[in-house]
Amino acid sequence: MDLSDAKHLSHALSTLMRDAHLTLEENRKTPELVARVTGHLGCDLKHVVSVTETFAAWEQANLQRGVDAYLARHSPQAEWFGVAGQGREHDDYVNMLAGAARGYEQYEIGAVDYATASIGPDATMEIIALGLVLTRSPGGSPVVIGLRGPQERGMQQSQITVLAAERRDAVATRDEAGRLMRENDVYRGQVLSFMWSEHRGNDLVTFLPRPEMAADQVVLPPGVLDTVERHIVGIGELAVRLREHGQHLKRGLLLHGAPGTGKTHTVRYLMGRMTGSTVIVMTGSAIRFVSEAAGLARRLQPAVVVLEDVDLVAMDRSFSPEGNPLLFALLDAMDGVGADSDVTFVLTTNRAGVLERALADRPGRVDLAVEIPKPDAAGRAALLRLYARDLRLEADLDPIVTATEGATASFFKELLRRAVLTALREDGAGGGAEGGAVPGGAGLVLTGAHLETALEEMLSEREALTRALLGSGEHDPDGEPPLTVSGDVYPGDYDDGTSVGFVSFGP
Repeated sequence: MDLSDAKHLSHALSTLMRDAHLTLEENRKTPELVARVTGHLGCDLKHVVSVTETFAAWEQANLQRGVDAYLARHSPQAEWFGVAGQGREHDDYVNMLAGAARGYEQYEIGAVDYATASIGPDATMEIIALGLVLTRSPGGSPVVIGLRGPQERGMQQSQITVLAAERRDAVATRDEAGRLMRENDVYRGQVLSFMWSEHRGNDLVTFLPRPEMAADQVVLPPGVLDTVERHIVGIGELAVRLREHGQHLKRGLLLHGAPGTGKTHTVRYLMGRMTGSTVIVMTGSAIRFVSEAAGLARRLQPAVVVLEDVDLVAMDRSFSPEGNPLLFALLDAMDGVGADSDVTFVLTTNRAGVLERALADRPGRVDLAVEIPKPDAAGRAALLRLYARDLRLEADLDPIVTATEGATASFFKELLRRAVLTALREDGAGGGAEGGAVPGGAGLVLTGAHLETALEEMLSEREALTRALLGSGEHDPDGEPPLTVSGDVYPGDYDDGTSVGFVSFGP
């Protein structure tokens, strides 16, 4: 074969291969997954526009609620479908469609992936972990919405993707779903707590039951609870009128005092009192999420952010030459909430003396500091009656009150528990049916002897550490005087002209 014949043969083979490829392309059936999406959108896959927004993992229930509300408005009969195929947890929807179209990946229509998310302390809802739905944009154009939740081996976020032939339709759909998401926020009006997940190392939001507590269950000196309520609850009740008069709503309350005096108990009362507010509780290492908590509070106002034992992160920066990163995060979070936001920061501390002064340098950080003192004689008697309210208390309380000067509420709670244990042991078989005790304590009589036995045990030498931990009044664990001033209200003026009200209710 000469060179000319070889060239002709090569050309003929090339033409044959090209024609065969074109014939195969023309006859190849479009994958069902691609056909369903492009058929609905009315355009080729290469012209499909994708708009995606990503949220924190704990926003998935809110995202589902927003999309559910959107579908109810624009396509109530729409049905979700899923995507089957290995590796889908690592691919976005556009890549999955492109892979299916090229035949490189075995992506096809499959079952929807579902998961369960909490929407309250005792309530859950079903959410889409991976799925698509055909619907319409607010203007009526066809769009496809895709939802993705945190994947076990993929991304740890929640995501909404809108596919459309025109970008404006995708954006309009995403924006309306986002508005409906906020209108149907599962966190609004709830009591929440941030925590760390050891499984993924991410931040999670946990629902807590709202405490139910009457004012008579909070044993404080006269006027303390009223002052706190006026500052926290009262300002919220006048929020509209205060805004009309140009006054800021954001406020900060510092509850300080020795351990066990009732700071957390007072906070729990406020949480139950403010039933219309979202409450976000930050304790321990979770305080590092204070920026996220402040943003959530701003979004869900009226809201309260509770930071317990704030001295653990808000120690005066002069105590460390490197400063305190968590303190800076706390200050930034408090400042980042607008003054007209109905957001309250409630801080508790056992050591007010080491707190960073900057916490009180501006209104809205801390504008009221209240000492929760150790109970006086009347308070100690009230605490004994409070913790024995479900029992038959037949005892002269005066000797116990006299012997427990300087003790805290925690001390009395443990005292009553030990007195009940003493009574149950005397009653026989731990207070069961043989002893005749009635469930709930109604049949158990608590006498002065029971209380005295329990008190003697707690005051014994071997219980010294217990007394120190519960607060028996023997010593101040901080070794410094409490932060108090005489009188009802002291306007502490600072160099920049701001002031903070310090209230003392001690003897």
